[in-house]
Order: sequence, then C-alpha cells, then structure tokens
Amino acid sequence: MADFPTSFDKDALLQCARGELFGKGNAQLPEPPMLMMDRITDVSADGGEHGKGHIVAELDLFPEIWFFPCHFPGNNVMPGCLQLDGLWQLTGFNLGWRGWQGQGFALGAGEVKLSGMIRPENKVVKYTVDFTRVIDRRLKMGVADGKVECDGELVCAVKDMRVGLAAPTEA
Repeated sequence: MADFPTSFDKDALLQCARGELFGKGNAQLPEPPMLMMDRITDVSADGGEHGKGHIVAELDLFPEIWFFPCHFPGNNVMPGCLQLDGLWQLTGFNLGWRGWQGQGFALGAGEVKLSGMIRPENKVVKYTVDFTRVIDRRLKMGVADGKVECDGELVCAVKDMRVGLAAPTEA
C-alpha cells in the first residue's frame, strides 16, 4: 500500500474529493452533498471476512440533512440508492488507498436487499465493505459485499458490488 493512514476524518475525505489525496486523475470521492460519509474508521488490503480487504465508514444523521426533506415529504427516509452509492464510494476509495491508479466508476451490484429504514431521528449510519475479489490488471476492479447499518440495525445488504479504476479515456 501507499503510505496512507487506515482512518480518515472529514477533512481528508474532502481532500480526496478535490483529487488531493490520491492525485489528480485517480480515485476521488464526490463532494457534499453527495459524499455519503463523514469519516472512514478503518481500511485494509488484507482484512475483512475474506482476507482481501475491507473498509468501514460512518455518516452522522440529523433531521435537516439534505435528503430527508425531499424523500418523502411527510415520510422522510434516506433513499436506498444513496445507501448503495455510499458503499460504492467506499469500494472505490479502498482501491485508490491501495495505490492503484485511475478514475473510479461503479460497474454494478449483483443483489441489493433493503430491510429497514433510516429516518431523521436516527443518529449514525455505518457502512462496511468486505472485498471478495481484487483484480489488478489493465482494468483494476474490486468486487465486494457490503452492508449498511443504522444505529446498530442492518438496513441494507449488497452482494457482488463492482467498482473499477481506469484511465479517464477508458472509463
């Protein structure tokens, strides 16, 4: 791995969004409001359930966060697509953290199961990504399973997420 730490605060995530963490043209996180986490608490290339790497992050919730007022008025919940996007963001971050070059892009997910709701009164979303396969060829790709928990309760499980890194002209 490059000489990166194994945890990152919000300032470091914003540096990544600006292309300052892994270098211009490499894996970047989106800027707020699409940045789906406030901190990364742990990242590895050989940890996790399968020994192929993992990443864990958290998002602090508050009733005024941008997605609650518009989804859905009178019945506010965090959209499932944003939960999935948070997992994809972290999968790509892990690939950049490994020192791999190229811009990240989501390639798909095999199965997504939403089993709970994230509401304005909740406090913390926790994302966990466990890699099942990493491919280091011309196309660099991570395949992983992910889960989203809210205040300790599982609300989303994803199997076979795929995120790739490629030169900008190949993406």
